[in-house]
Order: sequence, then C-alpha cells, then structure tokens
Amino acid sequence: MPLSDLLRALAVILLWGLNFVVIKLGLDSLPPMLLGAMRFTLAAIPAVFFIPRPRIPLRWLIAYGMTISFGQFAFLFSAMTSGMPAGMASLVLQSQAFFTLMLAAALLGEKARTHNLAGLLVAATGLLLIGLESGSSMTTLGLILTLCAALMWACGNIITKQVGQVNLTSLVVWGSLIPPVPFMAMSFWLEGPQQIHQALSGVSGTAIFALFYLAFGATLIGYGLWSRLLSRYPAGRVAPFSMLVPVVGLSSSSLILGEKLNEMQILGALLIMLGLAVNVFGGALRRRGRRLQQG
Repeated sequence: MPLSDLLRALAVILLWGLNFVVIKLGLDSLPPMLLGAMRFTLAAIPAVFFIPRPRIPLRWLIAYGMTISFGQFAFLFSAMTSGMPAGMASLVLQSQAFFTLMLAAALLGEKARTHNLAGLLVAATGLLLIGLESGSSMTTLGLILTLCAALMWACGNIITKQVGQVNLTSLVVWGSLIPPVPFMAMSFWLEGPQQIHQALSGVSGTAIFALFYLAFGATLIGYGLWSRLLSRYPAGRVAPFSMLVPVVGLSSSSLILGEKLNEMQILGALLIMLGLAVNVFGGALRRRGRRLQQG
C-alpha cells in the first residue's frame, strides 16, 4: 500500500477514534435524540444534491438507515448519556464483528470458522470481565445499550451484504436521510419540546463543533476515504485497520476526558482486542501454518 493510501487509512482511524470523545462533548450540550437528528440532517443535506442515489431498492435503503444509522446511534448516544465512558464505548462497539458473524450464520447460512469461534469466545470473556466491573466507572445500562448499538451495526452489515456491490459513500449519504425523522420523533417523545428548545437556544460552540465533526468528519470524510480504500484494495487488507479505532478511542478519552480503567477493565479490553485479532488474522495464520507444514 503506497504511503498516500496508508495516510488515508490512518486519517480514517483518527477520525473514527476521536469520534467518541466528540460525541461525549456534544452530549454535554444536546440531548441524545436531538443530537442524532441534527447529525444526520447535516450528513445528508446538502450532500444528497451532489452524490447520486445508490442503485438499490428503497426498502433496503430504509432498512440500512434504520439500523446502522438510527438504531446504532440512538443506542450509542443513549448509552453514553447513561454512564458509558467514551473510550470503553469505542471498544465494546467493536463487538459488532461477532454479532455480524452470528447473524450471517443464522440468516445467510455462512459458516463460522474455528478461528472465528475462538475469537468470539475470547472477546466474550473480555466483555464478561468488563460487565462484572460495571458500577465503578460505567453503568450496566450503558454497557447493555452499547451492545444493542453493536447489534444494530451488525444488522446494517447484513443488509449491506444483501444489497451487494454498492458505493459506500452514496449509501451512507442517502441512508442519512432516513434517521432524522425517527430521531426527532423520539426526541419529542423522550426529551420533550421544552428540553429541545432549551438545548437549541443555549447551544454552545463545542456542540456546534461536535455536530460538524460528526456529520462531515466522521461520516462524510471518514466513509469517503474508507470507500476509496475498499475500491482499490481487497477488504482483507483494509478491514484490519479498523482494529486501531478503539486504541485511538481509549487513548484520546484518557488524555482529553481523563477517563481511567481499573485493572479488570484493562484485562477485559485486552481480551476483546485479542479476540478481534484472532477473528481477523486467524484464518491467514492458519493457512500460512499449513503451507509451512506442507513445504
């Protein structure tokens, strides 16, 4: 991979890793459902006037928007409002890889390999250790909501598999047209007109920065660069870079927000990262071992 593309990949990791700190800053001024509505409105408009609609049936576009955009971030924003630290959220959200694995096996008939199951077991052990420590620096509700967000992300991945080859940037932009309506409906129901008015009338510069970062940085620029990399290289060469997202998320949350993990949470985090590594690299290592034995 040339240096220019390597820098693009690292830029995406930085944008997505810092995303969790920025979400936390945005939630300090805006309630979660209102933040979601404003984030995806900015991500969709005016971009939809310049980017062609993906050539997929409307039902799949709606399903994508309702899962990977509305469902994922409604749960994630609520989790972080309910006591889920930003750094830990960046890590636990990566359990989407294993939810995707299980859904693909159940719904699409894809077979899970031995290394996939081993990675799942290791990561599940890490999640269990983190869950046992809830109450010290995070809440049980926050952990459960983050896992729900990961499940929604996985559902969106299955939908993406079903629609086949599609321009990722186009799908993200047009999919962003779907969430604002349910987000605003949830905002009026859960947060109420008075809280919405107070949040908008007293919106801070930090909240405005967070909105533009989430809409343009993490969404449009991040997915635009990621889509370009996926169009030029096999997914197997690009996907492993996403494992660095929680590394950036955890370190930036510690430096900027002062979040700390206790020893059990650190062990759980390491096990989740190990499980993700086994899931991503286990197959290649197995094949290389077989070739060495045969050679």
